[in-house]
Amino acid sequence: MFEHQTILVTGATGSWGNELVKQLLLKNPKEIRVFSRNEASQVAMQRRFNDPRLQFIIGDIREKESLIKACTGVEILFHLAALKHVPVCEAQPLEAFKTNVIGTQNVIDAAIVNKVKKVIYISTDKAANPINFYGYTKAMGEKLIIHANNETPDTKFVSVRGGNVLGTNGSVIHVFKEQIEKNGQIGITHKDMTRFFLTLEDAIKLLFKASESSIGGEIFVMKMPTCRILDLAHVLIDDSGRKEIEIVELGIRPGEKLHEILFSEYESETTIVFDEEYFVIIPREKMHEIKERYASYPRVTLKSYSSQEGRMTKDEIKQLLQKGGFLKLTQK
Repeated sequence: MFEHQTILVTGATGSWGNELVKQLLLKNPKEIRVFSRNEASQVAMQRRFNDPRLQFIIGDIREKESLIKACTGVEILFHLAALKHVPVCEAQPLEAFKTNVIGTQNVIDAAIVNKVKKVIYISTDKAANPINFYGYTKAMGEKLIIHANNETPDTKFVSVRGGNVLGTNGSVIHVFKEQIEKNGQIGITHKDMTRFFLTLEDAIKLLFKASESSIGGEIFVMKMPTCRILDLAHVLIDDSGRKEIEIVELGIRPGEKLHEILFSEYESETTIVFDEEYFVIIPREKMHEIKERYASYPRVTLKSYSSQEGRMTKDEIKQLLQKGGFLKLTQK
C-alpha cells in the first residue's frame, strides 16, 4: 500500500509521528511530507532521520490553504495533529475546537480537493462516551471523517481508535519516573483507576493493518491490554530500586474517568470482531458498501469494551514495559 507512494503526516513531529515515519520509511515510499508547526522539532527530526525522502513543511491544520498546497500529489494522509492533553483542552476549549474539529475538517477538504486516495484519522478511547472536551472534539472528528466518505468517491476516510500509548510525550510512565527521581513519591488520582496501554511500535503496526484493510467509513478499534495505574506505579517503584517511595492519592481531576472504554454500549450494537487484533465499529449512516463488506463478520458479545476488564498482572505490566524499553537493562 505504501510502496512508491507520496504520504503526508500531520502532526508528524510528535511521538506517534516519529515512530510512524520510522516505520513508513521501511516500506519504501516515494516521499513522506512532515507537516507541523514546530520548527525546532522538524529540525531535530530532520537531523535524526537524515533521509532525502522526507520533506518538511511548516504549517498549521487550522489554515486550509496551506494544507491544500501540502496535499498536492499526496496519495495517503495520516492525520495525527491535535491538542491532546485533557487539562489543556478543558482550560482552553475554543483552541481545542479550532485544532481538533475545524482542523480536521480542513484536512478533509484538502484531501478531497487533491483526490488523496485514503485518509487515516487517529482517534482515542476518550471519544467513546466523552466526558471531557478533548473527548468531545475527537468524537466530532470521527463523525466528520465518517461523513466525508459521502462527499466524494475518490477519497476513503477511516478512523483508528486506541488507548494510551507508552512512551509518548507526557506519558504517565515519564511522569512517574520523574516523580520517583525528583520527589521521592508518586501522585495518582485514584487507586482503582485503569487504562488501556500499548507500546508505540505495536500501535503503529496495528495502524498500518487498519490502513490496509479499511474501505472507508469504519472506526477500527485496537484490542489493547489494560492495567491498574496503581500496579503500574508499583512496577516502576520496584524497578527504581528505592524502598522509600510513597504513593499519594490526589483525587480524580475534572474531565477524567475512573475507567476508559474503547467502544460504548450504544456502539457495541454495530461493532464486529474483525480479527484477533481489531474490532470494527460500523457506522449507522446509510453506507451500503461498508455494511456489505462486514455482513459476514461476527458481532461482538461485549456490551462495551472497558479498561476495567482483563487487567494485566504486575508481571505482565513488567513484560510490556521491558518490551518498550522503559525498565532498567539489569531488570530480570
